[in-house]
Amino acid sequence: MVATHDEPTGSSLSDLDLRVRALETVLTQKNYVTSEALDAIVEAHETRIGPHIGARAVARAWVDPEYREALLADATTAVAEFADDGHVGELLIAVENTPRVHNVVVCTLCSCYPWDVLGLPPNWYKSFAYRSRTVKQPRAVLSEFGLRLDPDVDVRVWDSTAETRYLVVPMRPAGTDGFDEERLAALVDRDCMIGVRVPAPADGAR
Repeated sequence: MVATHDEPTGSSLSDLDLRVRALETVLTQKNYVTSEALDAIVEAHETRIGPHIGARAVARAWVDPEYREALLADATTAVAEFADDGHVGELLIAVENTPRVHNVVVCTLCSCYPWDVLGLPPNWYKSFAYRSRTVKQPRAVLSEFGLRLDPDVDVRVWDSTAETRYLVVPMRPAGTDGFDEERLAALVDRDCMIGVRVPAPADGAR
């Protein structure tokens, strides 16, 4: 809603939100795009594409050894099973965390990212600090996210490009033996599939 002269000028919206609102207003008023089209884009990112796609693939890999093998061999095809339209975009490669290996994804050139599998990229992923430091100081960067790995864990950094995107398959957390796929998928968020966090153990399991 556009403010009138009688309304307070203060706003609880962030600067970014205000700029987005202003851009939306200009685009719709000049008929470059309709409000319905914008709503459809937002709805697609909220419901049809996004991190729930990747999370479902990870959960399936945790419970189905054959699917896990398929995911690691051809993630583009394996993850497409969970996509609303039956396919994902760029070449997708799944990299699996193990007790001895931890994977983390970065794009050193810009912010290449599997939108259709992980949803909108977080601001920190696009920042120069993350893009430059993750390659040179991966352990330091991970520790700033609260993830401290044992010295004997090998940290592997994967550089996402316009042609190739990566999906980290985290280790299944402790205490989840009786969980079905839906409950397991709920434990997997976007940051886990980028590799800056790991799924938390189930309550009571450490």
